[in-house]
Amino acid sequence: MRYDGIDRITPTRRPDATPLLHQNWHHLLFLHWEVPVNVLRPLVPEGLELDLYDGKAYVGLIPFTISGVRPILMPPLPYLSNFHEVNVRTYVHLAGTDPGVWFFSLDASSTIAVAAARAAYKLPYYPASIEFSVEDLVPPRFRFHSTRQSDPGPASCNVEYEPGGTPSAAEPGTLEHFLVERYILYAESDGRLYRARVHHAPYPLQTANILRLDDTTVWAAGIRHQEPPKLLHYASEVKVEVFPLEKLPSSTPPQAPSQSRI
Repeated sequence: MRYDGIDRITPTRRPDATPLLHQNWHHLLFLHWEVPVNVLRPLVPEGLELDLYDGKAYVGLIPFTISGVRPILMPPLPYLSNFHEVNVRTYVHLAGTDPGVWFFSLDASSTIAVAAARAAYKLPYYPASIEFSVEDLVPPRFRFHSTRQSDPGPASCNVEYEPGGTPSAAEPGTLEHFLVERYILYAESDGRLYRARVHHAPYPLQTANILRLDDTTVWAAGIRHQEPPKLLHYASEVKVEVFPLEKLPSSTPPQAPSQSRI
């Protein structure tokens, strides 16, 4: 399916390639704000275009927890494969192709994961102290508390929430699909752009009820927003394949990712 001239379905299909890593993502909370294009544009590399929905740009705050991180053909390593993360991101494309994600920051509770992701994927990961808990209620109540003290500056994310509704995949063409079904990430290092792919089943999206939100990670990225977020989604779990990073050409037209299969 194409809408606004960009193919948004092909990137959701699994690449015909060998993944580098396997991991599981749990209890993903998607919080989104609409942000003026002129605020976001200076914060994104010139080689990327802001990806807009009905002419509007969005920034997302996504706290979640990760388990089972392991290289292909290897078991998870105790104490190294499970950690928590919160990221701040917006949405971009490459000259009308390959809609993906641009990260402003990714805070993680594992210093090893931070170092590995910075080295392998050139992403702006930062070490943080993160606590995540689940209260056994109906519906369950989740609490996520993150504190970052390192560069690029102190920031925190404190959120308490409850999922609601029946899980279902986002319908292509909807704002929900535009915001959450993203399978390409971009990074920059020494003035060069890079791209990597991930693959997983569509998110089993539910609604979310925010009981408390106190966040400065979005503000620390240089983005001012109004509270509370208007767009709230929750997904319980997806199993993820992560593919290697590739360098994008610097002076030739961007090439599409490797051929995908359904």
